[in-house]
Amino acid sequence: MTENKRTTTVFIAHPISGDVRGNMERVLRICQKVHTEHIIPVAPSLVSLQYLDDTVIEDRNLGIDANLECFHRRFVDELWLFGDHISAGMWQEIALAREVGIPVVAKTAGTLRDLEEIPQIIA
Repeated sequence: MTENKRTTTVFIAHPISGDVRGNMERVLRICQKVHTEHIIPVAPSLVSLQYLDDTVIEDRNLGIDANLECFHRRFVDELWLFGDHISAGMWQEIALAREVGIPVVAKTAGTLRDLEEIPQIIA
């Protein structure tokens, strides 16, 4: 990377529950697609779901807490939303991102729709 180019670290948010394996594959494909010289995707769920069980509430909460730590530490520059809707976990990520001043970017029609319909929850 040259000194004139800025790298942006983006948190990849996507629904996980339900079809966990399928959703993890979608997140991986999204990361592959957006990763460039200037964009570094961050998706901690890809790692944590290797050893945590999303159907066990304690494991799910550990995973969500790990995701939220990225925002508490301001490790990411932006939050990018993917999927056909915004899940409960994604709403938590959006709320915290906005609280700490991290821009939230809807990247799909479904997430844009949800974000526009319920902005007061996290404004």
